[in-house]
Amino acid sequence: MSGADGLVKIPELRKRIIFTLVMLAVYRIGVHIPTPGIDGDALANLFANMKGTIFGVFNLFSGGALERFSIFALGVMPYISSSIIFQLLTVVWPYLHDLQKEGEQGRKKITQYTRYGTVLLCLVQGYGIAAGLEHYNNPSVVLDPGMTFKLMTTVTLTAGTVFLMWVGEQMSERGIGNGISLLIFAGIAAGIPSGIGGTLSLYRSGELSFFKILLVLAIILTTFFVIIFVERGARRIPIQYAKRIVGRKVYGGQNTNLPLKVNTSGVIPPIFASSLLMFPATIATFFPYEQVQRMTSMLQPGGVMYEVFFVALIVFFCFFYTAVTFKTDDVAENLKKYGGFIPGIRPGPPTAQYIDHVLSRVTVGGAVYISVICVLPTLLTQTMKVPFYFGGTSVLILVGVALDTVAQIETFLLTRNYEGFMKHTRLKGRAAYS
Repeated sequence: MSGADGLVKIPELRKRIIFTLVMLAVYRIGVHIPTPGIDGDALANLFANMKGTIFGVFNLFSGGALERFSIFALGVMPYISSSIIFQLLTVVWPYLHDLQKEGEQGRKKITQYTRYGTVLLCLVQGYGIAAGLEHYNNPSVVLDPGMTFKLMTTVTLTAGTVFLMWVGEQMSERGIGNGISLLIFAGIAAGIPSGIGGTLSLYRSGELSFFKILLVLAIILTTFFVIIFVERGARRIPIQYAKRIVGRKVYGGQNTNLPLKVNTSGVIPPIFASSLLMFPATIATFFPYEQVQRMTSMLQPGGVMYEVFFVALIVFFCFFYTAVTFKTDDVAENLKKYGGFIPGIRPGPPTAQYIDHVLSRVTVGGAVYISVICVLPTLLTQTMKVPFYFGGTSVLILVGVALDTVAQIETFLLTRNYEGFMKHTRLKGRAAYS
């Protein structure tokens, strides 16, 4: 059965894909529902002057909801920030560390705490943005400034993000792919037509030559190629299983491998890094002083300080997320339990140490790769004075989430049709042993 036939003929997969598309449509509709009390024209002028700043990055991840100041203006970034905080706390706080070891019940408890943290961050960021908008009086963005506007805006933005959090979780459970990542993917993809339109308008006005358009296209295609090539790459550790004789049958003895992906953490590091770098801009709205604003301006995209912190956070989260999701001790224990071993390496702790050593070296390459992809295209286009509306981070998220979603669909198809694929092989196996 081909992939296209599988999407049509398998009812469960078809329902999952339709559910995912409906939820994405709901998200895109909500992006266009404005928050009350805002002058739309004044807000558009404000964000036209903020392109290239950290608010532009925030607006990109929210799918344009921030520049419209819709009910989804905060997007899913508070949820991501809360997830970062609690994942870090599981390492340093024994209570959460013990909860994580309790299996499914412990993870559900941590998820509940993450939701509470999301609400708290939404209240802080929502109030901060509302207070910040009141400072812009030329022209005035807020129609009726005051505590009523701040409270109404805070509650509206918090409710919007909580709804998006629920939508993302429902998509992960009842749809296809990671719901939160797909929401970010949809927001970035929604900006592609306007980016293409902006490029064409610059070409028609003569501000952008045909050669520079080809240059931008070449950078995008090269970035796509590198991402797809590296995302498919893995370091394969050879695994051999000892032979076991049970009755008259021989089990094991086959050779396989343990694939360690070059980029084990996927698109999580740049998303987490971008989320954390948005905190200073939010906090600065509470302190409208010149020194604070000057320090915040140093953390604008394209600046040296921003890029240094961005790369440092990417590298940190590459190692941190890999350590959280890939437990080398558990892998070594499972290999030992089922009679598997790495040739030349003793089972147990030595195997865990060897896998950890190889994984650390592979993760270094993965961290360098993600850092280059997220930073180099933006720096190149800025140096050559060529407009690049999305940047390497957005391209990485687009390609990475698309590859992960396709991989989940393929896994679903393979699992659904496993019996059909193995039918003839199983009959031959019985005939061989009879």
